[in-house]
Amino acid sequence: MESEYQLRGGRQADAAAVANVLAARGAEVSEALVFAVSGGIGAGYILFEFAREVDATLVVAFRNQWQYPKTWLESTIDRLGLKANVHTTGGKRGAAKRLSAALKENEPVIVLPDQQTLGYRHLPEKLNGHGGHFVVAYGEEDGRVLVDDRNLKPLTVERARFDAARARVGSYKNLLVNIGPGPVEDLEKAVRAGLNDCVQRLSGSSTSFALPTWDRWAKSMTDERGPKGWPTVFATRRGLVSSLLTIWEGVTTAGMTGGHSRDLFADSLTEAGALLDNEALTEQAEQWRAIATQWDELAEAALPKHVTEFGWMRDLTAAVTKGVRGGDEGVEAAAEAGAELWRVRGHYDAEIPFTDEQVNGIFTDLGSRLREIHAAEVAAVKDLTEVL
Repeated sequence: MESEYQLRGGRQADAAAVANVLAARGAEVSEALVFAVSGGIGAGYILFEFAREVDATLVVAFRNQWQYPKTWLESTIDRLGLKANVHTTGGKRGAAKRLSAALKENEPVIVLPDQQTLGYRHLPEKLNGHGGHFVVAYGEEDGRVLVDDRNLKPLTVERARFDAARARVGSYKNLLVNIGPGPVEDLEKAVRAGLNDCVQRLSGSSTSFALPTWDRWAKSMTDERGPKGWPTVFATRRGLVSSLLTIWEGVTTAGMTGGHSRDLFADSLTEAGALLDNEALTEQAEQWRAIATQWDELAEAALPKHVTEFGWMRDLTAAVTKGVRGGDEGVEAAAEAGAELWRVRGHYDAEIPFTDEQVNGIFTDLGSRLREIHAAEVAAVKDLTEVL
């Protein structure tokens, strides 16, 4: 039986997965409103420093509850008032059997595979087990799983590889979510709950998972004494280029997850304002569009295109994403770009393409921009709280 599932693309990886499955199950809700229901934007910054022979690893995140994907998905479905079967198992046979049963019936399911193991983004082995974002599996043909990762043309993964990717990360091993058919009974209530959750979490005191994380990150850019300060962590400059690229990838839509999502959140507020007949929400959207521009400018400052080497890496990153969006037809182009990207990253992590003076200038500039973003988001969240 041929799948009737429609590829609709999307912006933010996780919200798009939910929105696309809802559409297939007769409960169509725009991605922007799904994002609102899910809790909207978040804030995350962690810099892991390992032994000297291993590069530091930077994590930046922009989605509500980014550190708890299963909880995020469950709360989103619960607010929408839909029935869902959320299943995890350590058993390989049970996991495969459950997926096969859904795909045989052409039921789209949400899964959380390891991106490196999936293979189509052509990530290096050192990122094996680092996890990933939600995608949709909606069919199986000739031993290959049909995957929706915001691609606009069919994208398939060998079944054995897909099963291995689902089983790779222990904290959500073989997660599979089957959402029952709609419709959503009270979308207004769901949107209100999501937006209230958003402002409550962002207003928290955590320096890793709430708005104070941007202030901590800003300070770390020029902190010469603290062990997590960038001047200390990158004293030898090793791995610095990859970290700057991680900022650019995380903030822009060229990366895997969809970027800072402040523009998507602005769209969420615009649609929520119309849905809830709350003009003040629509007005708040403009603040977030301005903040989105600040994030875009920070990304440019982190990895300026006028630096030839940086422009090269940016183009290669975008080529991988474009290849994924093109489905199986883009596999070859994505593979070539991915291989070259990681070769170039490795080279410039060791051979820095700028002077120490330029490095210090980048650190100072990013710190200043982050402080401005932090102040702007604190003010915007306060204003949003008052109109909800």
